[in-house]
Amino acid sequence: MLHKINFDDIRPFNDSEVNHYVNLLIHDEGFQRILFYLFKDQAKIDQVKLLLSDLTTVKELQHEFVYNLINDLILKPSTDGLTSSGMERLDKHTSYLFISNHRDIILDSAFINFLIVLEGMNTTEIAIGNNLLIEKWIEYAVKLNRAFVVRRGLPVRELLMASKKLSEYIRRGITMNHTSVWIAQREGRTKDGNDKTQQALLKMLNLSNHKEFKEGFNELRIVPISISYEIEPCGISKVDELYRKQTEGFEKTQSDDLRSMGHGLVNPKGHVHFGFGEPISTQLDLISSEETTSAQIEKLADYIDRQIYRNFRLWPNNYIAEDLLNHTSTNTEHYTKEQFQKFETLVEEAVAKISGDPETIRTMFLQMYVNPLINKRNSLI
Repeated sequence: MLHKINFDDIRPFNDSEVNHYVNLLIHDEGFQRILFYLFKDQAKIDQVKLLLSDLTTVKELQHEFVYNLINDLILKPSTDGLTSSGMERLDKHTSYLFISNHRDIILDSAFINFLIVLEGMNTTEIAIGNNLLIEKWIEYAVKLNRAFVVRRGLPVRELLMASKKLSEYIRRGITMNHTSVWIAQREGRTKDGNDKTQQALLKMLNLSNHKEFKEGFNELRIVPISISYEIEPCGISKVDELYRKQTEGFEKTQSDDLRSMGHGLVNPKGHVHFGFGEPISTQLDLISSEETTSAQIEKLADYIDRQIYRNFRLWPNNYIAEDLLNHTSTNTEHYTKEQFQKFETLVEEAVAKISGDPETIRTMFLQMYVNPLINKRNSLI
């Protein structure tokens, strides 16, 4: 029999708490600034606050407010369309652990849930680092939207205890509460386009496994997801951060995270595609034949990566970036002259906005688009 664990410090808000925290949210000064930023018109803001104040369940909040917010204020103005593939592999009545590459702080999980709702499935619970709960309104907003907290930056002993608790929370959610969960394949967004599953994530998931390796991971029903933005929503800030880390020992601040959240919402993204992989099950037979747990974890991480690379949707920009980087024209069948000129302009404008050596910055910016192409090619060999 499983022992009782108090998850109150990390769990999302439940239906009985929705009305209370929604009303705290709409009276928060920070959230009111966000509403004005989004809607611009006070009459519209008052209408939104009235709608929110009457909500009593998480499902009402997500279906009557968040869904429309994403569609009308993010998808339509800042993308050229959101598409998906592979969702036919999923059973609407089954819970999964979705593990995806990580490109945008807010939109990765928001778009996944948007697509899932379109398919008639219930939204997932979302893992979010406590480092992003910078203001109270952010904590209220994410916990109202089924986010649970991943505690970061702890001393070693506390980190182990927190990891065990997190692992148990995720496993119970999927196996006992029949709730799907989304978590990124790594801590922090990919800055250079080279998506890689951190083995530490899989080790954390295994902490709550009281069975054999194969059986324990099989019951989590892992589904890798490939997130592909035609235009990196925070490409300039990512390259700026990478460059400054290499040249100045740059340390990111909470202000940087807040800025990235805002940029991700409004910056152009072009086409956006989410490739849902195949639930990992039969492959666990081969993976579990490895002699040590470390080797099993390594093989599982590699398999997740391979699915993410193979299901990644490549865009003309990826091929153009490779030709620009290598001073070649080997990929011309994948793009038009107009697309080439448009991307070249995007690159030069980005480089001009980042302080430092232009050639190094240009190379880093192009590499961010080239790495997904290289990874996909290698995964198909």
